[in-house]
Amino acid sequence: MTKDQKTAAVEEITDRLSHASTIYLTNVSGLTVAQANDLRARFRASGVEFRVLKNTLVRLAMQRIGGFDEIIADLSGPTAVAFAGEPATPARVIKNFLKDHAALQLPQLKAAYIDGAVYGSDALDVLASLKSKNELLGDVIGLLLSPLSNVVAALEAQGSNLVGALKTISEREG
Repeated sequence: MTKDQKTAAVEEITDRLSHASTIYLTNVSGLTVAQANDLRARFRASGVEFRVLKNTLVRLAMQRIGGFDEIIADLSGPTAVAFAGEPATPARVIKNFLKDHAALQLPQLKAAYIDGAVYGSDALDVLASLKSKNELLGDVIGLLLSPLSNVVAALEAQGSNLVGALKTISEREG
C-alpha cells in the first residue's frame, strides 16, 4: 500500500470505529475459503460488517479516536474485525457458525468492545446471551403494562362477579 492508500484506509477505519457501538476482534486464520465465505455471508445477513484489516491500520485508527487502550493489545496476529450496532449479534453469528461446524475451533474471539466496556476472549457465551435493545425495550414495556393489565383484569373480574350476583338475586326474587 502506498502512503496515501494507508492514510485513506486509516480514515475509513476511524470513521467505522467512531460510528459502531460494538467492535469484535476475531481470529479466523485457518478457515477454508468456503468457510470464510460462509462466515462473511452470515455476518452480512445479520447486518454486521466483517472485514480482515491490518492490525497497524486499526491500531492507528484506535489511537486517533482514543478510548481503545484496553483492546489495542489484542491487535496481534491475524485479525478480522466485526462492526455492529447490537452487542450480541456478532457473538450469536460466531456461536451459530461454530455449532454448524462442530469440528472447527474458529473463529476465535480475541476481544470485544461494547459501548466502552471491553470483554475478553472467554466472554463469547455471555455476549451471545445479551438481549438486543429492542428486546430490552419490550421487557421494560411489558413490566410497565403488567400492573395496568392486572388492574383491568381485577376490575373485569369484580364486574362479572357483581353482574352474576345481581342476576342471581333477581332470579330468586322473580
